[in-house]
Amino acid sequence: MVTTGRVGVLLLNLGGPDQLEDVRPFLFNLFSDPEIIRLPFSWLQKPLAWLISTTRSRKSQENYLQIGGGSPLRRITEEQAQALQSSLQRKGQEAQVYIGMRYWYPFTEEAIARIKRDGIEHLVILPLYPQFSISTSGSSFRLLEQIWNEDPTLSQIEHTVIPSWYNSPGYLQAMAQLVAQELDKFPNPDSVHIFFSAHGVPVSYVEEAGDPYQQEIEDCTALIMKTLNRTNASTLAYQSRVGPVEWLKPYTEEAIQDLAAQGVQDLLVVPISFVSEHIETLQEIDMEYREVAEQAGIERFERVPALNTHPVFIDDLANLVINALDAPSYQLSEVMRPGKNVKMYPQERWEWGMTTAAEVWNGRLAMLGFIALIIELVSGHGPLHFVGLL
Repeated sequence: MVTTGRVGVLLLNLGGPDQLEDVRPFLFNLFSDPEIIRLPFSWLQKPLAWLISTTRSRKSQENYLQIGGGSPLRRITEEQAQALQSSLQRKGQEAQVYIGMRYWYPFTEEAIARIKRDGIEHLVILPLYPQFSISTSGSSFRLLEQIWNEDPTLSQIEHTVIPSWYNSPGYLQAMAQLVAQELDKFPNPDSVHIFFSAHGVPVSYVEEAGDPYQQEIEDCTALIMKTLNRTNASTLAYQSRVGPVEWLKPYTEEAIQDLAAQGVQDLLVVPISFVSEHIETLQEIDMEYREVAEQAGIERFERVPALNTHPVFIDDLANLVINALDAPSYQLSEVMRPGKNVKMYPQERWEWGMTTAAEVWNGRLAMLGFIALIIELVSGHGPLHFVGLL
């Protein structure tokens, strides 16, 4: 059924620095988000974000320099938006597709301003994250809910949210096609080990906040393997952890080393939680993890490309939008999916003693102390220098 009236689709994504001078403010925006680093006191958030962005900006700039000096994420997302709009049009559904980035331009707030300006009556909110996590889709949903609460005129827009779509048939088919395409480039495709690498999250998000991310990632990899219908062995691991707290395991670099020790020679890496090329595919996987694999003894290390504008993938996104318009499911106020016990920030209470929460906070305080020490070592000023310990 074709929806009449002005229809809009809001694609949500992380965002990335377009050029080297954008890296530091991008990192500040990223670490200012309480869903990225959770702190016991909100007033600590921006000072900590400033410290992290200041200390990490040079290293991050070096990483972005290796992939051309900036992130291709905005360009690719714009291409995805245009392809989705064209696919919807071919299916008979006129719609305007907007892009809302969480931490860089075009920001989500800018997209909402354009949606209001264009008089959109029906809006589908579609995150470009296949699997739901508090720190990705959840963070964007939280921001949108805040925007909706602060602007009563937005209540006139009928909206529906697609929380996740990791099990959508077209997405699975597109992923399986890409994997098969790369497998068949190996001399012995059946002997290649398929290595799914997902962006990690802290264990506390899953165990304490009820984040369904780990379960959805595991289900997703199983569904891709089923759709692929090959006999290859596979492994799932998690990349991109930061700080001293425990993150989901196994860690990508350790899993690669373990597979090499077991005699695996051919490795095909599948970036499972990303649909666009960006720093974590182009630099972290293609460069850092390739080096880990080579040093561990892996003879051939290849990667499945991100979906980008794969036609089967784009067609599937269009079907998701049309189905959401036909049968609206979640509004922003319901997006945490009642019954799944997903808790957004702030959601933790302090507990005394050797409890799980106490251990988590010990890790966070240790992280703060470590960052403070690094700042003092770099600047040459601080309490340790004052008392003569440095």
